[in-house]
Amino acid sequence: MLNVPGMSEAQVQLVLDHIKKPLSTKPILSCWTDLILYLHGTIGHSPTELFHVLYLDRKNRLISDETLGRGTVDHVPVYPREVAKRCLLLDASAVILAHNHPSGDPTPSDSDISMTKEIQKALKTLGIVLHDHVIIGASVEYSLRSHGNL
Repeated sequence: MLNVPGMSEAQVQLVLDHIKKPLSTKPILSCWTDLILYLHGTIGHSPTELFHVLYLDRKNRLISDETLGRGTVDHVPVYPREVAKRCLLLDASAVILAHNHPSGDPTPSDSDISMTKEIQKALKTLGIVLHDHVIIGASVEYSLRSHGNL
């Protein structure tokens, strides 16, 4: 949970809910700024790596945002099978992967890139689109799609 000086946990949750609301009512890819604000708020300040999957419907509206893995300061285990399984259970047509780098540097590791490609391959066989994998740093983010890693 985001720690904001002068705000209670309940107040912070209200702000996150306010940011998340548009993500579920309009296509998530048309509101990149809201998505990035939301990801920074939910996982950007964690002292350990958190791996989130945003499950989307056919119109790219948010079905669910779930923490699929909790790791250490520099690693979080993720299994393509678990991502695919939740997609099928939620009837998701697409996903956006996201995780944080507690170091503050969002540059992907080789294992980040290879794991993303494994998930993409697994989802493709099921007809599910991987739109992006966003890595959240201290005050900056890295999109694997926009940097040609997908």
